[in-house]
Amino acid sequence: MPGEMSPTGKPAGPGSPPELRASHADRDRVVDVLRIAAGDGLLTADELDERLEAALSARTLSELAGLTTDLPPISAGADAVGVEVKDVVRIEQVHSGAIERVGRWVVPRRLELAVTYCKVTLDFTDAVITHDTLRIDVAMTGKALTLITRPGVVVDTDGLLLVHTKAKYRQEPTSSGSPPTLRVELVGAKAHGRVVVRPARRTLAQWLLRRPASRAAAPPHSQDRHS
Repeated sequence: MPGEMSPTGKPAGPGSPPELRASHADRDRVVDVLRIAAGDGLLTADELDERLEAALSARTLSELAGLTTDLPPISAGADAVGVEVKDVVRIEQVHSGAIERVGRWVVPRRLELAVTYCKVTLDFTDAVITHDTLRIDVAMTGKALTLITRPGVVVDTDGLLLVHTKAKYRQEPTSSGSPPTLRVELVGAKAHGRVVVRPARRTLAQWLLRRPASRAAAPPHSQDRHS
């Protein structure tokens, strides 16, 4: 029909198909590709922020495709690290070394922590996320349980019972109105020690790139009072 519009707002030509709409899963896949590329040094912090914002607000698949055309072809799922996603991972340790999940580890659907006096660190900065929820069943005594987040990763501690345990929660800010990439639900009990939820510490280069604008100069003292 004359005057028919495409989803991009431009007149659709004769026989031109409408652009396919992007789903939340499509956006999440591109977000993971961008974060992995930034972790490999292919994108600066500013470029990553700009492309993440564009990915989360993209309406069509063609808009998403344009954000990764200059990046090496990689998969945003478990294939990116060659490891299959497990439904349940159980960690049992007593009075031993620190337990760490860092780098490009694949997040399972459920994690069981049965740990006594062992430090546990779960770093989601470069983790491969293939679903939207991770349930962590905690049965932990002593030492610190530390979760390091990234934008889009939110932690819910409402289901966790704390017994003689200090808790420190500092959430990474997320874009307004955008759904979280991963929701981490902590349930069970943590006795003694600490629970820490915090974003990753910025490098010196990131601080220089993202330092806040200089404060406006304070207005000079009025001379009227001395008139």
